[in-house]
Amino acid sequence: MSAQAPGMNLPDSATFERLAREAMAEIPAPFSSYLSDIVLVVEEVADPATLRALSIRDPMRLAGLYRGRPIGEKSSFDVTSYPDEIHLYRRPLLAEWMATGETLGAIIRHVVVHEVGHHFGLSDADMHALEDSAGDDD
Repeated sequence: MSAQAPGMNLPDSATFERLAREAMAEIPAPFSSYLSDIVLVVEEVADPATLRALSIRDPMRLAGLYRGRPIGEKSSFDVTSYPDEIHLYRRPLLAEWMATGETLGAIIRHVVVHEVGHHFGLSDADMHALEDSAGDDD
C-alpha cells in the first residue's frame, strides 16, 4: 500500500509479531532449528540509548535490530542472562510500507531474515540467499 487511506487502521504490534513469526517459520532447515529461543520484540521506535550506541540520529532509519551473540561466538561455558532478541520498530516499518508499495509481510520478512542472519553471523551475501530461499511474498 502506498498511502494511508483516511480512517484506515494501521497494523498494530500484534500484527507485526504475527507477520514476524510467519517469516521465521519460513526460514529453512537447518537454520530454523536454532530460532525457537529468539524473543521477538515490537516497539514503536528504537530507544535513545540504542540509537546512540549505533550512531543513528533519526529513529526512523532503524527498522530492526538483533541483540545477542551470534551462534558461532557462543560456547557451552558462556554464562548468559539475556535471551537473543530481534527487535522490530513499527513506525519505521510502517513508513517503508507506505512509501514503497511492498506488502507489509514482505518488508517484515526482509528485516527478520536480515536479523536472523546476524544471529548466525552470516555475511550480507548469505543473508540474501537465505531470504531468497524463504519463499515468495503474500
